[in-house]
Amino acid sequence: MGIFEPFRAIGYITAAGVPFSVQRLGSETFVTVSVGKAFHVYNCAKLNLVLAGPQLPKKIRALASYRDYTFAAYGNDVAVFRRTDQVVTWSRHKEKVNMLYLFGEYILSADIKGNIFIWAFKGAEPNCEPVGSISLGDKFTPTCIMHPDTYLNKVIVSSEEGPLQLWNISTKKKLYDFKGWNSPVRCCVSSPALDVVAVGCSDGTVHVHNIRYDEELMSFNHQIRGAVTALSFRTDGQPLLASGGSSGVISIWNLEKRRLHSVIREAHDGSIVSLHFFANEPILMSSATDNSIKMWIFDSNDGDARLLRFRSGHSAPPRCIRFYGNGKCILSAGQDRAFRLFSVVQDQQSRELSQRHVSKRAKRLRVKEEEIKLKPVITFDCAEIRARDWCNVVTCHMDTPQAYVWRLQNFVIGEHILTPSSATVTPIKACVISACGNFTILGTEGGWIEKFNLQSGISRGSYIDTSLAMGQCAHDGEVVGLACDATNGSLISAGYHGDIKVWDFKTCKLKSRLDVGKSVTKISYHRANGLLATVAEDMLLILFDTVAMKMVRRFEGHTDRITDLCFSEDGKWLISSSMDGTLRIWDISLARQIDAMHVDISITSISMSPNMDVLATTHVDQNGVYLWINQSLFSVSTNTENYVSGKHVRNVSLPAVSSTERSDEEQVHNSGDSYQSNIKPFVIMDHQIPNLITLSLLPRSQWQSLTNLDIIKVRNKPIEPPKKPEKAPFFLPSVPSLSGEILFETPASTKETDSNTTELTSHKKMAELSSYFSQLLQSCGETKNYSAFTDYLKGLSPSSLDMELRMLQIIDDEDSEDLEQRPELQSISSLLDYFIHELSCRNNFEFVQAVLKLFLKIHGETIRRHSMLQSKVKKLLEVQSLVWQKIDKIFQSARCMVTFLSNSQF
Repeated sequence: MGIFEPFRAIGYITAAGVPFSVQRLGSETFVTVSVGKAFHVYNCAKLNLVLAGPQLPKKIRALASYRDYTFAAYGNDVAVFRRTDQVVTWSRHKEKVNMLYLFGEYILSADIKGNIFIWAFKGAEPNCEPVGSISLGDKFTPTCIMHPDTYLNKVIVSSEEGPLQLWNISTKKKLYDFKGWNSPVRCCVSSPALDVVAVGCSDGTVHVHNIRYDEELMSFNHQIRGAVTALSFRTDGQPLLASGGSSGVISIWNLEKRRLHSVIREAHDGSIVSLHFFANEPILMSSATDNSIKMWIFDSNDGDARLLRFRSGHSAPPRCIRFYGNGKCILSAGQDRAFRLFSVVQDQQSRELSQRHVSKRAKRLRVKEEEIKLKPVITFDCAEIRARDWCNVVTCHMDTPQAYVWRLQNFVIGEHILTPSSATVTPIKACVISACGNFTILGTEGGWIEKFNLQSGISRGSYIDTSLAMGQCAHDGEVVGLACDATNGSLISAGYHGDIKVWDFKTCKLKSRLDVGKSVTKISYHRANGLLATVAEDMLLILFDTVAMKMVRRFEGHTDRITDLCFSEDGKWLISSSMDGTLRIWDISLARQIDAMHVDISITSISMSPNMDVLATTHVDQNGVYLWINQSLFSVSTNTENYVSGKHVRNVSLPAVSSTERSDEEQVHNSGDSYQSNIKPFVIMDHQIPNLITLSLLPRSQWQSLTNLDIIKVRNKPIEPPKKPEKAPFFLPSVPSLSGEILFETPASTKETDSNTTELTSHKKMAELSSYFSQLLQSCGETKNYSAFTDYLKGLSPSSLDMELRMLQIIDDEDSEDLEQRPELQSISSLLDYFIHELSCRNNFEFVQAVLKLFLKIHGETIRRHSMLQSKVKKLLEVQSLVWQKIDKIFQSARCMVTFLSNSQF
């Protein structure tokens, strides 16, 4: 184990080329999307994340969903998940699976060679076999599978070659061949009208076809918008068809008037992957290769669509990142011309900073939004001290002679544009904000350095070196970096030719200079200790003391161009990344390397949080931001001696989108009733921190309700007596009811039958729950792995958990001859073993304490009367006392400090 270990990746919304899957559960609609090797489930009401699937060995190529089941095709296999638990893997394909289609209670999987397997997923067991298979032939490459409404057991399969085929899945026979339109078919959907389907082709045409008579009803053409990649019919009564193209444009066609209805220009920055009209709603959902998912609503008078809600990330790799807001947010500038704020705590809070009405200006000027947006950011700086007063972020853009300011409090670009007053107009290459947050200093490619006031945007002076022979400027070449000290006393600048200069911040006069002797490409400055780290072209890291203007450290070890570097907040570490794929951590006080790791994809930018708990990295051709946990804060067992020489570099995989990665043996059945109850925490500790406890991360109301169930039941009792029901007509005999509603009297035989049926059903359900509870507890006790049982308890509501515990009560123990063989007594004994194990491991501490209190309240008398349970209770008391004494000792020092400070007189 090294200093930094993979945590998770943020900024991924959808994976390129994988269509989403939409399903409705009750009154809510959920969409399942692929994010590389994992899948996410969003609630469409607010597009909030409700479920994150585990990591798969390969990237997901196709998705399907049905109620609690999610089907993901990766490589030659298909994984079946019940929520996040993998229940089975189908491995009959010999080629890559590129399509999945839900067909009733069956799943159709098709590979690139035209082989289709039919799988039954309900009650599936591991290593199950398909119920049937179909071979489409060598000259038929499937691209889409679709089931026409009312066509029993029949599907239409489209092909890359152009023709379509109608198959009977039950008999495994081909019924009909459609000739096609001499163009590869990209998508095919069924319409609300019987016998009518829509087919999208690569040549940009949409064909509305009657499959019963094999006749074309109408066709639409949008060749200028590229191939047709997605189609969807509106089902709320409006005769509209939505089509998406490879250019990112969504076209809406009127089927009655047979013409174009409206166009959503630049709906996405990449090719449209999926379109879906919600059932009986004027809402269209779309996804594309630009790492975004959007919802459009058709509620205007002219029938045009407007953006309702969306989730998006970078559509091109980010090139510069910086932590902001006490480490809770990350500012990220991407090659897609977007400037984004990512939340490390909650993904839903991530957003793109506004560039002021880009869409409206692009629409008015009839140009693309990309032409209106600012050019990609190459570097930026931020300060939190005056964030509430004025703009607190400054950005420098590619080949742009102006710098722009941003106000993060409003997530919008500022009013001022900072333009240096140099005689020669050159792009700005460096920027820095002063420690007070009032000023920003800009450096240009021509060597000019100028100071601006952030509140007014007015220039406050230029830094000029009069000793230079070439013109009036600060450096004889490009300014590669700027830094300001903590007291606004000095400004440090670095030129490309290796000259480092220290200026008086207020008077703008040169105080001292130092020649590195090599070309400098990048610098990093630590305000607390005054150390300046420079990157030379020969892949060396050189540290200078800016007060004494002397070199203090020299580090070497990288074998390729150094891409970025940063200091830790305490100034003890210097972290550097390189195109050789390595990340190296240098201890400044020890003057040596203390850790080195290698990743498969080179790092382009790094940033460490102010709390030093998380390191953020960006990588070549990756659209997300990757987070790494600093293990040295939580464990003293980090072994860094093997990496000191620099020759030993540990290989590390990139963090996964989903941090919950489990093996098949650890995956268990989960019997929750909704997606909301199965959200997993992002951090799963694989080891227990000594002398500390681990909490369950459950809402406080869930475990507190367990200890106050009696109070809640008393509070929820009805205050008023039931009201007398209204009289029914004289000819209809009625009976009184507690709810106040009129109930008509039924024959005695029917009444007796209904009551017996209800009573039997309730008893049956309670028996099933109690049986599963006992079986799961027993199986976990045999393996001494209670994680599955704990997850089951967490998923129960307080009242359900109370019922489960009360089902174990022994009521007729006085008449029983063999008490020790009673299953209830065995379950109580197993529960005591469970409490002893969990308290010893110090896991889910507050939740286990609440369950233990409820358990002793219900079964305390039973334990007192049976000697076989008393020995385990004594052991439980010893473990509880030992664990609490350690925690209380830690609390005692904090209590003493608080008491001392509260009694002190200042």
